[in-house]
Amino acid sequence: MVSNRSPDAAHDLDPRARQLLRTLIGRHIRDGEPVGSQTLARHAGLDVSPATIRNILADLEEVGLLSAPHTSSGRIPTAQGYRVFVDSLLQLKPLPEAEVARLRQQLPAGGGTQSLLGSASELVSAMTHFVGVVSVPKREQFAFRHIDFVALDGQRVMAIVVFADNEVQNRIVQGRRNYEPGELERVANYLNQNFAGRPLAEIRARLIHDMRDARSEMETLLSQSVELAEQALAPDGDDMLLAGQTRLIGVQDLSDLDRLRELFEAFARKREILQLLERTVQAPGVRIFIGEETGLAPLEGVSLVTAPYSAGGQVLGVLGVIGPTRMAYDRVIPVVQAAADVLGVALNPERTTP
Repeated sequence: MVSNRSPDAAHDLDPRARQLLRTLIGRHIRDGEPVGSQTLARHAGLDVSPATIRNILADLEEVGLLSAPHTSSGRIPTAQGYRVFVDSLLQLKPLPEAEVARLRQQLPAGGGTQSLLGSASELVSAMTHFVGVVSVPKREQFAFRHIDFVALDGQRVMAIVVFADNEVQNRIVQGRRNYEPGELERVANYLNQNFAGRPLAEIRARLIHDMRDARSEMETLLSQSVELAEQALAPDGDDMLLAGQTRLIGVQDLSDLDRLRELFEAFARKREILQLLERTVQAPGVRIFIGEETGLAPLEGVSLVTAPYSAGGQVLGVLGVIGPTRMAYDRVIPVVQAAADVLGVALNPERTTP
């Protein structure tokens, strides 16, 4: 698990303070209520008086790990308190094998990428009861398998591209002139025979290089190939898939309607959340952003748990869960990690099942 901050506050806590903080956060996550010294005296497993516990809680509040929302003696964790808990106090167990098997069953190898990603976001949402999110790989990360061109009205041409991950895309290409069917067939044959299995960026660079060295009729074919292929095989826009947004409606910690509306507007825009996901792509393992750590005002009241998914040794994107800061991290983190691993295998069936 990769931390977003060094847990300096945890280094200064003695064992009793660490145990009380762990117990308090565990009880608050479970019950959603401020936790008092009497409750901790019963459940923390420490042989100390409630007065001593109150003193320790006051110290934890002073260093910013706890806050007292009311005049009562009960306290709740701050975002910094959750950070210390996640980084140094949380005890994680692997996801039970039955649930991993469920992931494998519902994310079968060999399906189209878009379908697998949609299923993955739905699954992690259903398993955590929060929002599932997954970034869509850039299309140029996949080689193309086959391409065909069909003349449409005017100078428009439809490119039918089959990618190596079984995804099929239809793209409209705007030519500089009308193309005859025979010309389109020659271009398609040339691309299929010489470039199938190669990444898209390499194809564009190779075509332009070859065109500079070509002559006569070959130059004409290459010129046509460049014009059509540059549009047909151009990178498409980055995107992400969300599932389960309505699961946040009615969550106790997200009852502020204005904040909830801001969060849903951020879901609709996608751009800021996608940029946040991209920051985690090259970080191995699970990353966790708690509240204001996201750097996004609409997400200040929630946490984001992410893990990259990869196939063939190449990181393709990020899968994650968005939920309240008061989430069961010991449950959500293993779900996200296992789902990312299973998704990677499904996208690359040659790999060994984890």
